[in-house]
Amino acid sequence: MLKQQLLTVKNRSKKSSKKTNPSSSSSSSSSSSKLPPVCYEIITLKTKKKKKMAADIFPRKKPANSSSTTVQQYHQQNLSNNNLIPAPNWQGLYPTIRERNAVMFNNDLMADVHFVVGPPGGTQRLPGHKYVLAVGSSVFHAMFYGELAEDKDEIRIPDVDPAAFLAMLKYIYCDEIDLAADTVLATLYAAKKYIVPHLARACVNFLETSLSAKNACVLLSQSCLFEEPDLTQRCWEVIDAQAELALKSEGFCDIDFQTLESILRRETLNAKEIVVFEAALNWAEVECQRQDLALSIENKRKVLGKALYLIRIPTMALDDFANGAAQSGVLTLNETNDIFLWYTAAKKPELQFVSKARKGLVPQRCHRFQSCAYRSNQWRYRGRCDSIQFAVDKRVFIAGFGLYGSSCGSAEYSAKIELKRQGVVLGQNLSKYFSDGSSNTFPVWFEYPVQIEPDTFYTASVILDGNELSYFGQEGMTEVQCGKVTVQFQCSSDSTNGTGVQGGQIPELIFYA
Repeated sequence: MLKQQLLTVKNRSKKSSKKTNPSSSSSSSSSSSKLPPVCYEIITLKTKKKKKMAADIFPRKKPANSSSTTVQQYHQQNLSNNNLIPAPNWQGLYPTIRERNAVMFNNDLMADVHFVVGPPGGTQRLPGHKYVLAVGSSVFHAMFYGELAEDKDEIRIPDVDPAAFLAMLKYIYCDEIDLAADTVLATLYAAKKYIVPHLARACVNFLETSLSAKNACVLLSQSCLFEEPDLTQRCWEVIDAQAELALKSEGFCDIDFQTLESILRRETLNAKEIVVFEAALNWAEVECQRQDLALSIENKRKVLGKALYLIRIPTMALDDFANGAAQSGVLTLNETNDIFLWYTAAKKPELQFVSKARKGLVPQRCHRFQSCAYRSNQWRYRGRCDSIQFAVDKRVFIAGFGLYGSSCGSAEYSAKIELKRQGVVLGQNLSKYFSDGSSNTFPVWFEYPVQIEPDTFYTASVILDGNELSYFGQEGMTEVQCGKVTVQFQCSSDSTNGTGVQGGQIPELIFYA
């Protein structure tokens, strides 16, 4: 249709030139000047399969240092709310509507509404343009152009952080997403409140990539509040696999009571019960402060309420209970006596506490060799490092390595295991394991599981001290499918004892997924 219209315009211009009297050149020039000009560049669209946007036709060029103010400079000025008057004919400086629109970001020029954002004592007055805001958000559209629209020059928004509101405005005006770790949750709240779904999705993606044991509990609470099931699932994956780290984090004490109950009720929590008990007491102490209650044993039990019975105290090791929970003062004398009887008596008393141990997580093993062997001259250990690099396609948590043992009967080994990413040590542990002389692998564990991100190579290393002759792997594979996780292997420059992709030590990666 567009081609036909362009051709019609061109043909009409030709016909009009034929009908014109050549002798009356002055009248011809005056009449032709009244005709609309033909944009010959547009005719080139006939040979294009896809229309180009202005940004494609006029790529952004970086002006020289002495040239006029750039969009980035306007952004910097407007973030500080300097509201400098743009240069004359500033519209001509930018070829695309997006760039011209960006100049209006946080700019008083032509502003027809202002927002007073933030709680009392921390407000910031920000300019806005109703048309731009309505195009970017259905909430703003209803606010300014809906049936119940109110004609207000100033709108107060006390429940949104000013920095988060600015981040949302920057997305609406500039089509740019600028997120920071300390404001991303507040930005997500603003995006949800004003129904800006693409910005909200970007916030969730940012949170997922920055998710760790330190912030998993807080993000779990927020993800439930914002109704983000994918983020909730990611949080549970981290909390389950790295439960002890998550429970000991400062963020655990900041969660609400409902989130506390859901964590204490979790069947797949991979933690010792004494750690769960101590974490609950730490939360109770902070909750007392939030409620302006005295830090007493009675008040700690009061704020915990029925959540205390979700802690599976009868499943603790007897030493942990006797030296920890029994002497905490949180349990009543009758509860303490009944739990002691639960440990020792043949006829066990009824308890209000859950007495069934948590299932935890079942570790998976990725075996990279197709066979193993031993020879009289290898595999030997003289303080040298066996190392291999690996990468996964999904987030996993490395709990430890499976290692070969002695090929000359039973023996004990001392193993220093280490996990690095780009030279940075993420986890290490020094422990001993006993091998029975078979070709089986023997697990050696990290203190806490280490979070592994996808599509990045990590270095697994071990230095063994023990019987010099051991089994070793051969017919190694560069790629192994383990459940839903694909693991790739490559040689490591840290390996000084012969281990590589084709053969050597570290036959297994033990992980949670």
